[in-house]
Amino acid sequence: MSASPAKISLTGIKPTGEPHLGNYVGAIKPALKLAEEYEAMYFIADYHALTTVRDPKLLRHYTRSVAATWIAAGLDPDQVIFYRQSDIPEIPELTWILCCMTGKGLMNRAHAYKAARDRNQEAGKADLDAGINMGLYNYPVLMAVDILIMGTDAVPVGRDQMQHVEIAADIAGSFNHVYGDSFKLKVPQAIVPEAETGHTLPGLDGRKMSKSYDNTIPLFCSESQLKKLVRRIPTDSTPVEDPKDPDNSNVFQILEQFAPPEITTDTRQRLQAGGMGWGELKNQLFDILNTQLGPLRERYDALMAPGSELDALLAAGAEKARKRAVPALDQVRRAIGIG
Repeated sequence: MSASPAKISLTGIKPTGEPHLGNYVGAIKPALKLAEEYEAMYFIADYHALTTVRDPKLLRHYTRSVAATWIAAGLDPDQVIFYRQSDIPEIPELTWILCCMTGKGLMNRAHAYKAARDRNQEAGKADLDAGINMGLYNYPVLMAVDILIMGTDAVPVGRDQMQHVEIAADIAGSFNHVYGDSFKLKVPQAIVPEAETGHTLPGLDGRKMSKSYDNTIPLFCSESQLKKLVRRIPTDSTPVEDPKDPDNSNVFQILEQFAPPEITTDTRQRLQAGGMGWGELKNQLFDILNTQLGPLRERYDALMAPGSELDALLAAGAEKARKRAVPALDQVRRAIGIG
């Protein structure tokens, strides 16, 4: 009796900025763990980035940076499938087909579109669709195709992104209702990484670390820049010798995500006893981050260098991904009566 095939997980990464510590803790590490129980696939969503990134050089840089980041962080292209979305020409074709199966009302309810209209309303604009392009409006269909064309079982998402997987399931259901006698698309499910139930990483201003707030610590900034940024993390004016609450310290919250448990426990006790000041805590955080990220930074820099193996790794990943995408599209084409 043959073993049942492993279920497929799919992780998409949008190349719209430099990866930071919050991405590493909240997205990269949990997503890489999926390879332990799924046939894991990861892709760089460069077509999705076109809704906001209009500088070709910047888009190319961000795409390579994201790819190099995930490989440096531990993604093994030999063990998983890792590819660029734009290297899979079947995706745009299936997007049009499934656009024809998607109700406009479903797109009207998409969170990103509704938020853009709400911003226009708050700004007093008469046209609530001002500045909204069709890429943003149809974004959920493209995301659905990313998922459905690979026969995905599980999609790791934050709670605020679960709607995208629900929309993909709705679109698959619509297709299957019409063409299910010939071919059925697999209906995916969302999974929320464990990190979503814990602390979010604070940024340089105390809010959640996010590119939107411009308060991030880049994952692979230089050693000197890392030290400067750690120094910028806000603290209160509690004297060195006074007890401090580690759980109200942004510096400590970052430290406990990177330090070994015994160091975290010792630091917590010293802060509570008044045996450590904020300056010493920041020095400790810098040392721990620099020690952990130093080797990753070297690997990242090597991958980003001209002539590295990065493009070849992505090309090999695209070849593996197309072994799924081509037959999936062929089955859809036959089902709808094209080709």
